[in-house]
Amino acid sequence: MAHEGLRAELERRLEALQARLASIKSDVTREHSGDSAEQAQERENDEVVDAIGNETAQSIRSIQAALGRIEAGTYGICDNCGAAIAAGRLQAVPEATRCVNCAE
Repeated sequence: MAHEGLRAELERRLEALQARLASIKSDVTREHSGDSAEQAQERENDEVVDAIGNETAQSIRSIQAALGRIEAGTYGICDNCGAAIAAGRLQAVPEATRCVNCAE
């Protein structure tokens, strides 16, 4: 298959992101301090961790979609114009759904 190297890279990234998301979920569900000043800081930290978790979840969805396109045989085809996405772009951004021209 033409995209085996990229598939392996996507699978490695997916595994790492899933581990990161599990860690984030663990951090968010921990108990807060009894001290109100510390609680305020912890809640601010929770907002940052939550944003990171949301970004991580979106990255997981993008990678899963790319893996699905590989399975379907549509990987590397621009969603917008139907042209081939350049190999260099796929190397740099394996989950890319658009060619450089359409991405701009």
